[in-house]
Amino acid sequence: MSETHEQVLLEVAIKAARMAGTLLLERSGELAELTITSKSTPTDLVSEADLASEHAIRELLGRLRSEDGFLGEEGGGEPGSSGLDWVVDPLDGTVNYLFGIPQWCVSVAVRDEQGSLAGAIYDPNRQELFTATREGPATLLRTAGTTTLAGSARGDLATAMVTTGFAYDAKVRAAQAHVLTSVLPRVRDIRRFGSAALDLAWTAAGRYDAYFERTVKPWDIAAGQLICERAGLSVIGLPEHEDLPWGILAAPAAISEPLFRLVG
Repeated sequence: MSETHEQVLLEVAIKAARMAGTLLLERSGELAELTITSKSTPTDLVSEADLASEHAIRELLGRLRSEDGFLGEEGGGEPGSSGLDWVVDPLDGTVNYLFGIPQWCVSVAVRDEQGSLAGAIYDPNRQELFTATREGPATLLRTAGTTTLAGSARGDLATAMVTTGFAYDAKVRAAQAHVLTSVLPRVRDIRRFGSAALDLAWTAAGRYDAYFERTVKPWDIAAGQLICERAGLSVIGLPEHEDLPWGILAAPAAISEPLFRLVG
């Protein structure tokens, strides 16, 4: 697939992510968003804002890319006829959004059978747009201009700032806590902010040195994984273990293997 076509797809992803992010920012703080339900566990929440954002993205893609398939966090999947699927997290960081914590985003990616072709992550609170295509660079667009992302150049795990996330299931969280006891003494520090897509984007931007998390879903990582890869980072799958579902790790090559040995 040509870089030109990838750029066309990226422009659609950007349009969808910006549109939904603006909608969410306008709705943030409204009492209507407190109408929430739970999904996998009582702490895994979905709000009216999630549903409204996904509906708006789905309508936009229906107009612009009617032959493509769709996979969204809230509405499930719908096959297409083009061989392309849009993978959407309409509000990554729902709990943060509901608690008024400005650490959430919209993630939109398009993929074929080989993986993601283009992806955009939009953080409306900071007006930051992270993007990548399969053949192009990873970039950060903000009011000051566009920056090409290259991840962290750190080669020492002991000085690495690492970010992670936790599952909603209590049994899995207990297993993750055990993993952290091995990681904490071996790194500079650990952060946990609550949006997998932004964690990946910030790792690509070098704000963190590395990221790992289990229980992530395709919509959490479809755009962020591509952005990290195009920023030159190693992206490794974390295999399933007892009480630990599949996961992902993104880091510079020099520290990816030592970190994998601790968390994999």
